[in-house]
Amino acid sequence: MSVRPHQPTPLALAIMLAFATPASALAQQAATLPAVTVSASALALGSDDMSTPVTVLEGEALVLARAATLGETLAGQPGITSSHFGAGASRPIIRGMDGPRVKVLADGAEVQDASTISPDHAVAAEPMLSEQIEVLRGPSALAYGGGAVGGVVNVIDKKIPTRVPAKGIEGSAEVRANSAAREKAGAFEVTGGSGNIAFHAEGVKRDAKEYKVGSGWEGGSRVAGSYNKTDTGSVGVSWVGSRGFLGLAFTSQHAEYGLPGHNHEFESCHPHGAHLHCGGHEGHDHGDEAEHDHEHGSVPYVKLKSERWDVRGELRDPVPGFAKLRLRAAFTDYKHDEIEGTEIATTFKNKGHDARLEMEHHPVFGWRGVVGLQTSKRDFSALGEEAYVAPTVTKKHAAFLVEEYKLDQWRFEAGLRHEWQDITVDSATLQDRSAKGTSISLGAVWKFAPQYSLGSTISRTHRLPSAEELYAHGVHMATATYELGNQNLGKETSNNIDLTLRKYAGATTFSASAYRNKVDNYIFGSTLDNHEGFQLIQYAQRDATFTGVEGQVRQQLNPMFGASVFGDYVRAKLADGGGNLPRIPAQRVGVKFDANWQAWSGVAEFYRVGKQDKVAAFETATPGYNMLNLSANYDTRIGTTPAQFYIKANNLTNELAYSHTSFIKNAAPLTGRNVTVGMRVTF
Repeated sequence: MSVRPHQPTPLALAIMLAFATPASALAQQAATLPAVTVSASALALGSDDMSTPVTVLEGEALVLARAATLGETLAGQPGITSSHFGAGASRPIIRGMDGPRVKVLADGAEVQDASTISPDHAVAAEPMLSEQIEVLRGPSALAYGGGAVGGVVNVIDKKIPTRVPAKGIEGSAEVRANSAAREKAGAFEVTGGSGNIAFHAEGVKRDAKEYKVGSGWEGGSRVAGSYNKTDTGSVGVSWVGSRGFLGLAFTSQHAEYGLPGHNHEFESCHPHGAHLHCGGHEGHDHGDEAEHDHEHGSVPYVKLKSERWDVRGELRDPVPGFAKLRLRAAFTDYKHDEIEGTEIATTFKNKGHDARLEMEHHPVFGWRGVVGLQTSKRDFSALGEEAYVAPTVTKKHAAFLVEEYKLDQWRFEAGLRHEWQDITVDSATLQDRSAKGTSISLGAVWKFAPQYSLGSTISRTHRLPSAEELYAHGVHMATATYELGNQNLGKETSNNIDLTLRKYAGATTFSASAYRNKVDNYIFGSTLDNHEGFQLIQYAQRDATFTGVEGQVRQQLNPMFGASVFGDYVRAKLADGGGNLPRIPAQRVGVKFDANWQAWSGVAEFYRVGKQDKVAAFETATPGYNMLNLSANYDTRIGTTPAQFYIKANNLTNELAYSHTSFIKNAAPLTGRNVTVGMRVTF
């Protein structure tokens, strides 16, 4: 829309009106919002009581944030970015850590897929079916694994009902579309029941074409192969009683997405010691690509199938001395094929289970806590051209204890976890591995004044090496790497200190955190050699340090308008002058204006991502970029049914932007100008 010369823009008018409001009106805005209960916290704490920062997305904020992948859904939150691998695969990165250091859960049970193995593998969790997404950073994640050094992402869904609807039936439906990928998506969920039995069904269908990038990209206007098709459905049933529930659900997910940047130019490359030797194709045959009739030409693509069973239950006052028993268990049969032309090049399979049983005890000498057991198994195999990891079976067992004690304005927390891990490898030349580790954390929250709190946590955690880090050996064309595992890897030891200052009520609210994480024997992919962008990577261990800050401040300007400032920064480097760690996100700082008027709400956001030139060996710097986003929401009714209409416009300036955390940043830039419209009804 054009703006007449010498007239203020609507945003400028909003700012002037906000600051023109009398101070007495601002004094009346000190309303206290209820703290959100964090399901993933072992003690079911409110977000204001956590000793480390937590992000909770729910309601309208979640509806607007949701994207096709979990990584892109969370990428705008302070301290969180994504691995960005085109349109179909994107995993959250928390405080510069990704892969196995970030654990993804479905209501407390681990999501079993192949996403920790490589960034081109999708996370088998559907954001459009989520009711709430929680992100616990740092040592708050201790109850879910010592290896979750970066944090935990817990996706809360409704697939297993926890209550019988009062009206007999309830649910929601949503449709949306966007311009950059010409995406069309729809979702529904419905819960019904009577007496003690409740049923649930839900589903999503998504069809997104190749997406547009910002202006000026030498590769054209769209990223070849960056399409994404997804079908997900779940059915569940629960028995609900006066003291709890027990339920079962089955989820089936099918997806097909392209692998941008994947090529066989370096398929013959192999290591000679610490150097790469690259020759010709030597007659290697990939089938007749001229006959390939897939809609996106010769770009390889993934066909994914995941079938998952979930069991969830809770029982209040199970035995004397205990307040609650909680069960979470899941079994997953996951498979995806990487297809080139008309042939399956590589097949990845992962059959796994994860089970947790925890009991909350009544206070003993003032201490309230949770004791629990966890066990998991992952049977992983890769067959075909890029089977760069031998078949393995990984078994993990753990016992944990989390306790809290309250004294006046103080809350103290202590956590202890011990893990056992056994990896069996199907190879005559590789050795099985067994390891164990103990993790401990101590924290405190001091509410030193009304509306204010200061939280601090220190922790020492162990992460045991994964099968891929131990046994990888082969070419991986998706990331343009030849990966070499290291059977001599030992456990990581993370020594973390975290400090968080909050103001959680009133006209001004904020949360600011600083952290320092010194990791002894940090495991990383060290690049030994590079041939025209193809890298030879050897998993190695060296001491490393992660130091960072993150936070946001919001000011309620008047009854209608609010303004925020937010940002994050992480510096990650190896000890003793060993250089920088690869693919660490650049600093980010931004401003946001929000408005609420009757049934309308809206947000205008601008942020700057800086240039990342603190790079590792053989890594290139990434230029910074600006991002301007707008969104608006309208709540109404269609007859007697509540409805919500929304629109969001991202990257309004159509800036060409690259993600430094991506293995394929140059082959798949970030999305250009994109307008999303949607409608959601609840009943």
